[in-house]
Amino acid sequence: MKHEEAKQVADEALASLAEELAAGRSQKLLDYLAVMGRFHHYSFGNVLLIAIQRPDATHVAGFNAWKKLGRFVKKGEKGITILAPLIYKRKSDEEGQRSADESEKVTVLRGFKAVHVFDVSQTDGQPLPEFASVNGDPGEYTEKLKALIARQGIELVYEDTLMGAEGRSEGGRITLRTGLSHAKEFAVLVHELAHEQLHKGDRRQQTTKTIRETEAEAVAYVVAKGIGLNTSSAASDYIQLYQGTTETLAESLDYIQRVATEILSTLLAKPASEADEVPDAA
Repeated sequence: MKHEEAKQVADEALASLAEELAAGRSQKLLDYLAVMGRFHHYSFGNVLLIAIQRPDATHVAGFNAWKKLGRFVKKGEKGITILAPLIYKRKSDEEGQRSADESEKVTVLRGFKAVHVFDVSQTDGQPLPEFASVNGDPGEYTEKLKALIARQGIELVYEDTLMGAEGRSEGGRITLRTGLSHAKEFAVLVHELAHEQLHKGDRRQQTTKTIRETEAEAVAYVVAKGIGLNTSSAASDYIQLYQGTTETLAESLDYIQRVATEILSTLLAKPASEADEVPDAA
């Protein structure tokens, strides 16, 4: 595919993505956020404890919290130990003087106690809402994409767990979680490659997280759509998860279009032998 043709494909895909963002959050995203909002946000220390004991943990909650979500801890599962604060209430006493309002209470931290939580993989029951995902078969394009990544001097490795993430870009190195579907693997690879091309080294490091994630996911959307994958609402949902909007997309269009066009034109380029082939005379 010629550069101008790839640019046209990118333009059409970006127009479609803008329409999806303008339509707002999909029902799939709303269902996902409703359940995810019920999970407790753990302190940095407890996140480390969870990671040490169960590196592949994704969604963690206590025994009773799982019951409220319609799931139950499997028999024989060993809990993940974290620390819960011991909070007590006492009457306010400022500078030795008892408050005029005897009923006024203040909270006091008296220490911590060990409690147990469980990862979703340790439970059975009602399925949790899933985030929208890309579907289809990328076929030979995954290997072409890997070849492009290698030509740019970027190392590609796979790990069994990435602390809940599916991919990671570290400037000259892309890490993907093993076990992704073929379509998801392709889309995440493009997303991380976009980060490498747009945001690593001295390249636009001062942008916000919202801008960086909008740009990378928009590039992944354009390329995935360009090779024929079913993108559903995955990209617009992901961008909105990071507070991205149509305005955010519009402000970054030049960057997104340039990178997406470069990747697409490479992936869809005809082999030299086929491109040079002269059709038979009629």
